Amino acid sequence: MIEYIIIFLLITGSVIILITAIGLLRLPDTFLRISATSKASTLGFSLFILAAIFFFGDFGISFRMLATILIIFITAPIAANLIGKAAYKSGSKLWDKTKSDDLKDIDIE
Repeated sequence: MIEYIIIFLLITGSVIILITAIGLLRLPDTFLRISATSKASTLGFSLFILAAIFFFGDFGISFRMLATILIIFITAPIAANLIGKAAYKSGSKLWDKTKSDDLKDIDIE
């Protein structure tokens, strides 16, 4: 039974990572790509780590893997935000259909 849970987690994580890769290729500007990849890859890799937790089943390994998931959930959005700010500050173009530019009047340091 546990094998089915592991297979489900791995397949779901793989599909999410595949959708992330497609989004990275298909989305029109840097900021949409950053948004898609940070959110989906965080979830996809977390599902891989959850599958490993079920596979190994050891408390020590599981605790470290849960800590890894927590670190990923904390650091990935912060890193995506900083990369987005750096891209904006360096003059990366917004998509033509972008309706508003919230950072236009803000001095980014």
